[in-house]
Amino acid sequence: MKLKGKTAIITGGARGIGLGCATALAKEGASVAIADRPGSEELTPAAEKLRSLGVDCLPIEADAFSREGCETTVNACLAHFGTVDILVSVPAYNRRADFLDYDPEDFAGILNSALLGSFHISQLVARHLVSESKPGKITFISSVLARIPNARCVAYSAAKAGLNSMMQTMAIELCEHQINVNAIEPGWIDTPGERQHYDDETMAAEGRKLPWGRLGLSTEIGHAAAFLSSNEADYITGTILPVDGAYRLKHCRDIPEETKNDH
Repeated sequence: MKLKGKTAIITGGARGIGLGCATALAKEGASVAIADRPGSEELTPAAEKLRSLGVDCLPIEADAFSREGCETTVNACLAHFGTVDILVSVPAYNRRADFLDYDPEDFAGILNSALLGSFHISQLVARHLVSESKPGKITFISSVLARIPNARCVAYSAAKAGLNSMMQTMAIELCEHQINVNAIEPGWIDTPGERQHYDDETMAAEGRKLPWGRLGLSTEIGHAAAFLSSNEADYITGTILPVDGAYRLKHCRDIPEETKNDH
């Protein structure tokens, strides 16, 4: 119970990686506020699942991409729990398209979700922590695509690269306040969002091509988030932690000749 007595906000916490992070923090004893988009059908079931772990969970309907939605989230958490110690910022979305055809509105929207939304929520949480003169933990969910060029993902890669840079700038500024700021870079994770694009057979086949032999799980990102949110990570800040089953190293292998056509 490394996080017993702590309160965490997880934006995008109703499914996928967000729910994986919320679950891992709850299992370590943290009270959790999970925010998801207004009208989300997944928010109530997610909150019930988290409460079943024996912790208090506050579901919040709010647009995590907007300043107003982030203010709603933080204010609701403070009103219910009286404090916040931990932030895990998850929300982002992707639109795959060729660069030459990329819709400028999609580009702006993706930067708004992954980069500006993360700025808004983290600034609000950090301001609260500083005003209360208390240490805290802020963790962003980035992506290996921040560092690995991937065709048809120009906006997502740019947004996540910007997120990594913003995180490190925040980390150095917030050291004096004992606020740890880090990022996790998932590789290819089996999430509901991915399953909108690929069927079970394709997901399994693509997973076998990765060095670890399978896609990652949301719970595995959650374990990393729980660690970075704990006192065990007090001396870790400004760090980018890949949790990717060596996805970023997949082209470094010596692949047997007979299987090269499958990769």
